[in-house]
Parts: sequence; structure tokens; C-alpha cells
Amino acid sequence: MATAPYDQRDGTIWMNGKLVPWKDAQVHVLTHGLHYGSGVFEGMRAYDGEIFKLTEHSQRLHESAKILDFDIPYSVAEIDKACREVVRANKLTDGYVRPIAWRGSEQMGVAAQATKVNLAIAAWDWGSYFDPAARAKGLRLTFGHYRRPDPRTAPAKSKATGLYMICTIEKHRAEREGYADALMLDWRGQVAEATGANVFFIKDGVLHTPTPDCFLDGITRRTVIGLAKQRGLKVVERVIMPEELADFSECFITGTAAEVTPVSEIGQYRFALGDITRMLMNDYAALVHPAKAIAAAS
Repeated sequence: MATAPYDQRDGTIWMNGKLVPWKDAQVHVLTHGLHYGSGVFEGMRAYDGEIFKLTEHSQRLHESAKILDFDIPYSVAEIDKACREVVRANKLTDGYVRPIAWRGSEQMGVAAQATKVNLAIAAWDWGSYFDPAARAKGLRLTFGHYRRPDPRTAPAKSKATGLYMICTIEKHRAEREGYADALMLDWRGQVAEATGANVFFIKDGVLHTPTPDCFLDGITRRTVIGLAKQRGLKVVERVIMPEELADFSECFITGTAAEVTPVSEIGQYRFALGDITRMLMNDYAALVHPAKAIAAAS
């Protein structure tokens, strides 16, 4: 089903301290963030009117900006308040929330000390990130060609806009070839992550996940690790080489948009939608939708 372009929707966006009509939230074509990638962002989901892990996301937004050598002119508490305000203004119960901070148009060139730092927050109704039918069976992934960069060559610990350029390329390549997404390796040839989600594998009841030393240690990733440990499951963070995928029985990816999504294949490797993956999917759903979990249990 076709949806309206994102610049032509109805609603309200919080921008630099005030709510403005959706269509009026605009920036100039000579904005530094557009030309040089000097922007950072977050993605959050609201469930039952509450934004999940809101403060953790706002804190990470601040940390990302500092890595890119700018300060956001709003505190974590002020960002939290603005995010809640946007959700209410758009009358959302379940939805996606996108804060973004960027350098403005006051200075053009690589140097940007004179630019103003802007902050905007939008929220909209956004269902499953992946096709629900494909998600139910487990996603089909291919291997990406581009690799996550060495942290000495890119600000890997920042959720920076420019770092997603190669992810878009790989996502497009995967979809052209009939896959839902791509698994990216790092510069050493080790398993890293999908284009916008962390990855987990299961072998003999143990969860294995790559050490996040050159990509984001996702908030959903950490949440799922906590849920697994509550279930008494062992979680091993380690180097994983691509050829090891033949040894794993289950696989899933995690992220704010992806939530917990099973994977049925990566290239030539196949995985079952097994009991542990289903359990963690259900546990995560119960965590973010506690009211529905209580109603289902009663």
C-alpha cells in the first residue's frame, strides 16, 4: 500500500524547542549535515503510549554528537520531554520516534565551528520494519559487499547519519536480489551486523553474538541479552567468522525497528525458527507491551 512521502504528511514535529506543522519542518539546501554527514540520530518505539528505553536513547544521542565534535543544546531530560510531547501531539499509541541533531547552514566547508546545532523530533505510525509474512517464516539474508569500517577510520560508536550510507547500498542490493537484508562483515572479515540490526546465533542452547567493537552495541541488543540471562541462557560475545554459520541452529536479529526478528537463511546457510528464538520474541513482546501480556495471562 502506497504511503505519503515523509515531507507531505499530516502531524506535528518538534523542532528547535517548539512544535511546528509537519510540512514546515524544513532545512536549507546548504545545511552542513546534508553535505558532510554531520548529523546523529536515534530510533525509538512507543508502545501503549510509552517510549521504550527513552532515556537510554537520549543519552546515546548526546554521546553520538560528542563523538562528532558538537554538543546538542538540549539536555537529556529536555529531549525526553520533547519526545513524549511529540507522541502526544500526534495522538500515537504505538509508533516510531526519530530524534535527529545536525549542523546547520551558517558555515559551508569541512570546518563547521560556526554552525548552529539543530534538533528535531518526529513520530509516526510505523508497523513491522520487515514484511510480516517474511518475518513470520524468518528473513532471507545475503552477505553484504561493503564492510563495517575500522574504528580508526570512522566514528563507529556514534549513531551518525553518514555511517549508514553503505547500509543503504547493501540494503538495496539485497532487495534487488530478492532478500530482506544483508549481513555485513567488518574490515577484518568477521561477522558484524545486518544493515540496521544486531545479530545473534544459537548453538546447543547457547547464544553467540559478535563483539560490538566496530558497530553499535544496540539498546535492543542489550535488552535481549538481559532477557536471555533471565531465562538462564548463556550469552557469549565473541569473534564469529562467516564459515562458523554452518554450526548454528537458529539466528535472529535485534533492533528498535526490527525488534526481535528470526532469520531463516544467510547466503548458503540455513536456520530453523526454534524454541529459543520464539521464546525471546515472546519475552521481548511482553516486556514492551506489559498490559497486553497481563491481559493474555488473565
